[in-house]
Amino acid sequence: MSDQSPNIQHIEQVPLKADVERLSSEIQKHYERPEAANLSGQEVLKKSLQTAYVQTAQTKSAAGKQVLESENILPDYAKAAPEEVKAKIEKLIEMTFRDGIQKATQEAKKQSPFVLDAFHDSLVEKLYPILKQRGIIK
Repeated sequence: MSDQSPNIQHIEQVPLKADVERLSSEIQKHYERPEAANLSGQEVLKKSLQTAYVQTAQTKSAAGKQVLESENILPDYAKAAPEEVKAKIEKLIEMTFRDGIQKATQEAKKQSPFVLDAFHDSLVEKLYPILKQRGIIK
């Protein structure tokens, strides 16, 4: 596996670019809510992902092969998980950057709650710096 991380160039590819635009809109909605005043940028991103993709996953992709190293994408609590579980999480993250958040989230919902949560936490870790750099997250 490679130790490359997603970067701005991968975000510019059509399917994921559309996801980032959708997330941007959802993030702005969350920032407008009074209850978001004390939330960190990562917490706002996580809530936006849940609103945009988990709660409405019955609705909506980046070409580009992205292989991610497990130490770099797995949340701490998932690093001790069985190899099979870690592989599922890694594949979901790879799918996100290949096919988009919507498709990866739909696939993640078919997995155990642990895999779904770890996937979301990993996704937040990967997207947060990119969205912060773009000024989408405060």
